[in-house]
Order: sequence, then C-alpha cells, then structure tokens
Amino acid sequence: MLLANWRLIKELLGMVDAVLEIVDIRDPISTRSKKLERIAESRGQPLIIVLNKADLVPRSISESWKNYFEINEGVPAVYISARHRLGTRVLRIKLKEVVNKLPLSAGVFGIPKVGKSTLINTLKGKHAATTSPYPGTPGYTTRAQVFKLGDNIFLVDTPGILPPEGAGVEAKIRSSPIDKLSNPVAVALELIHRILKENELAFKEAYGLTSKDPGEILVEVALKAGLIYGKDREPNLIEASKKVIRDYLNGIIPFYVKPPQP
Repeated sequence: MLLANWRLIKELLGMVDAVLEIVDIRDPISTRSKKLERIAESRGQPLIIVLNKADLVPRSISESWKNYFEINEGVPAVYISARHRLGTRVLRIKLKEVVNKLPLSAGVFGIPKVGKSTLINTLKGKHAATTSPYPGTPGYTTRAQVFKLGDNIFLVDTPGILPPEGAGVEAKIRSSPIDKLSNPVAVALELIHRILKENELAFKEAYGLTSKDPGEILVEVALKAGLIYGKDREPNLIEASKKVIRDYLNGIIPFYVKPPQP
C-alpha cells in the first residue's frame, strides 16, 4: 500500500482546478480526509465529495448524504457507483459547475478501499483516453497519470492513497492490508458490533446467521465457511475475522449509517 506524500499532494493541488475526494457512501464521515479538505480550502480550490458505492445503499440514503454535504457543510457532492458505471455523467456536469471554465483539470483522491481505482478504471475504459504524464509537475512526471474525460475535462490519477484519519474501526481496517492486522479478531469484533448497531439483520442477510452476539457470530462464520483447525475442528477465529472484514469492505455485509441530524 503506497500512502500519499503530502508534499507531493500539495504540489499536485497547485496544478489542478478542482479536487475530487472519493468516499464510501456507507460511512462518508469516517472515510473522508479532513486534512485534504483543509488544504484545498486554504488554496481556494473547489472540492467535490464523490459518494461512491451508491449501489450498496438505498437511493434515499444516497440523496440524504448528498443533501447533508451540500446543505449542512456547503460542499458540492455527487453519488455514484463506479462498479456499475452509474453517475459519471453527473460527475462531469458537477465539475463544470464548480470550476466554470474549460478546459479544466481535477485531481482524484481517496483513502484505501473507497473505490478510487475502480472509478479511475471505469472512466478510462468507458469514456477516457489516457494522455502523457501531467506537464509541468516536478515529482509527478513519472507517477501521476492524466486522462481526458471528454468535454475538455482532464482527470489526474494521484499516486498514493490518503492515510485514513481517526482511531475508529474504519481507520483500522483501511490503514493496512488485512493480513497484516496485528489483532484481526479484536478488530472484527468491533466491526461486527458496529454493523449490528446500524443493522441487526446484517449477518442474517449475509450469512443466514441469527445470533446478535459478536463472538458467537465470529464462531458461526468460521464454522459455516469451513475455517477450522485440523484434528480438533476448532473454529479458526483469525481467518474468520479476516473474512468478515473483507466481506464488509466488498459490500457483502449490508451496512450503512445515516447522516447526522441537524
């Protein structure tokens, strides 16, 4: 995992007209980068919150989060599903609105597992033509990639991933590869508890499990998936924990939070 170098990020921001911050619509607050937003604001650059993975939540939740950012925080927002190629036209329209000039360029940023790469690949494959490395950007000439998204819009794929912020479970599961978590069981138990708080039927929908106890759920996931130790057939809770974390990140376990109430 290549984490962003903030010096180079600031360098790149000086070369683009707008900032696209990709977040996970299931929990946008925990998957945003306030540091990136502060830097963009200090430079007077328009920023758009791109609420990705909208296919994993009801349409009403997508609309609620869009309204939350635009009304409560005064930040333009669009919701998309990069995986299903939905919403990219709306994104192009919003870019033109906030920049109000052509041609325009925008940098694409996001913390791990919010779908930044999927969005880039979707745009490349569906609409875009890759160009040469971004001109005039020392330090980025061999690492940033620019492609044209039609209508005189250029997107810059930034090298590196923004580091997650805060100490919550979202930051824990996105800060390092799952196989390198020091205590995956503790992290999975925390994640299960948080999921159940928002959707008590999540594990019934995902795995057919009826228990509401995080420890029992972890055991049942292990047994159901055949994650057991050899002769004694005890559940392998470490591998079961990794499975739960992966399934959550991949959208297999239904979960989302609602916007804060004003």
